[in-house]
This record gives sequence, structure tokens and C-alpha cells, in this order.
Amino acid sequence: MLRSYFIAVIVLAGALSSYCQNAAPDVLEQGTIPEQFKFLEERTRIYENYRAIREDMYQKISRNAIDTLKKAKDRINELALHTATLNNRIDSLNRSLESTNNNLVKATRTKDSINVLGMEVNKVTYNTLMWILLASAVFLLIAGYLSFRRNRVITLRTKKDLEDLKEEFEAYRQKIRVEREKTNLEHFNEIKKLKGAGSGRT
Repeated sequence: MLRSYFIAVIVLAGALSSYCQNAAPDVLEQGTIPEQFKFLEERTRIYENYRAIREDMYQKISRNAIDTLKKAKDRINELALHTATLNNRIDSLNRSLESTNNNLVKATRTKDSINVLGMEVNKVTYNTLMWILLASAVFLLIAGYLSFRRNRVITLRTKKDLEDLKEEFEAYRQKIRVEREKTNLEHFNEIKKLKGAGSGRT
């Protein structure tokens, strides 16, 4: 009975340990990249200036960082396309405004009655209509410019965030590579020492 109970406890402990190591924390699934790095820093231990990181967590954060960079790049491309569309709209509005101004100049040179498509239109009515069109064009132009300016600020900020994230990730990757190389070198030196000690006894 005691032996069976001991075996059951060992099996249960192994299952719980396996589950704890395989279950991915929520922060690695839903958290931001800084939150994931903070989680990794809090949950990993430092031993003799080396930080031990579980391979699955490292791979997960690496994939998350790459996905974030891809999304940021896609967002930049989307904003660039939107900016080009706004530029085309602004050009169109500029042409419309220029045309409206030309019509307005012609209208001010006419008499009280203006012949439009074979119809006589009162000058006051015609001028009122032109001013409404001009005001609408100016409003659309200003709105387009403000939207373009806002999108440009967002694009520049997104680019800066992307560059910062790239630099942070590259520094982290270099740090991990250096630490791995140091660990491999120490293992190699230990193996050499053990071989040398074995040869000396022989």
C-alpha cells in the first residue's frame, strides 16, 4: 500500500510539473511586448550573472515580437496608402478651388443677369451659389489637410516605435547570443578540465 501510494504521488507531481511548464501564461498570449519582457524578467532567475529562460517562453516572445513588427509594418503601409489617397484628394480640391475662383472672377465681371446654360440667372443668386461651393471646397481642403497632418504624425510616431522595438529586440537577441556563447565556452572548458583530470589519474 505504501509503495503504491508513493508511486501515485510521484506520477501526480510529474503531471503537475509538466502542465505548469507547458501552460503558456496569459501575458504571453495577450500582453504587449514590454509586458512580456517584464514578465520574463520577473519570472526568470539569475545565477552567476546568467538568466535561465525556458525555451518555449523565449520562442513565444520571439514570435510575438516578429508578429508585432509585421503588424506595425502593415500599419505603416496602410497609412502611407491613406496618405497618398489624401494627397490625391487635396490635389483634386485644389483644382476644384482654382476652377471655382476662375468662375467667381468671371461672375463678378458680368451684369445683374448671367446666362448659364441658356438660362438667365440673377447675379446675387449666382454669387451666393459660388460662395457656397467655394466655402465647401475650402472646408474640404482644410479637413483634408488636417487629416493628412494627423496621419503623418501617426506615421512618424509608428516608425519611431518600430525602430525602437527593432533596436530593443536586436539588443536582446545579441545579449542572448553572447550568454549562450559564454555558457558553451564554460561547458567546453569544464569538459577539458575533466578530461585532463581523468588523463592525470590514468
